[in-house]
Amino acid sequence: MHKIDDQLVKVTARIHQAATAAGRNPQTVQLIAVSKTQPAQALRDAYTWGQRAFGENYLQEALEKQAQLADLADVSWHFIGPIQSNKTRPIAEHFDWVHSVDRLKIAQRLHEQRPAGQPPLNICVQVNIDDETTKSGISLAELPALVAAIAHLTGLRLRGLMAIPAATNDAAQQRAAFAKLRFALEQLNQQGYALDCLSMGMSGDLEAAIAEGATHVRVGTDIFGARTKPASN
Repeated sequence: MHKIDDQLVKVTARIHQAATAAGRNPQTVQLIAVSKTQPAQALRDAYTWGQRAFGENYLQEALEKQAQLADLADVSWHFIGPIQSNKTRPIAEHFDWVHSVDRLKIAQRLHEQRPAGQPPLNICVQVNIDDETTKSGISLAELPALVAAIAHLTGLRLRGLMAIPAATNDAAQQRAAFAKLRFALEQLNQQGYALDCLSMGMSGDLEAAIAEGATHVRVGTDIFGARTKPASN
């Protein structure tokens, strides 16, 4: 049986070791447990062992789990999947973070639809760091203009950048891709933005991501095991 507590310990140890090796405080790296296609009970089990941040890709499935876990008051919900325009309202209403904003139309809708009684929605702009045609994300060239436009939307709090680089087992190539995102964030901050988040790194490359400054790593299978049901949105 896949034991979530054992796997959480292992992933947390990897984060601690990677941060220490990079001369960083491990507390500056947050683990987002990617819980898409996992049942609500798996999230509850992870919560029991201290996990608080959960990442979901599929809206309807996420809303169902949020309802089932409504008694867990201090959970932080992160939307990390592609966003369709007709899905922005429930995302704006039910999530604490959105990591996958890649166009102004989506940002504007999230801003307009964020309930007035809630704090601004934390967002990261998704960057297509390797210009892959099969992946979402804005290009590095178009990034400054999008950030400038989003910065004026008071319903949002722009926190940083997110990327999913091309898959590779080469540690040097992994670091080079993550370094591009870090450099992009540094350039934006030199222009006066106060961005503090780099959402990058997953099971196979979190060490390289942390070495290049990741503040949020997104890990799914190494915590929960294989997906338990087909994805639904």
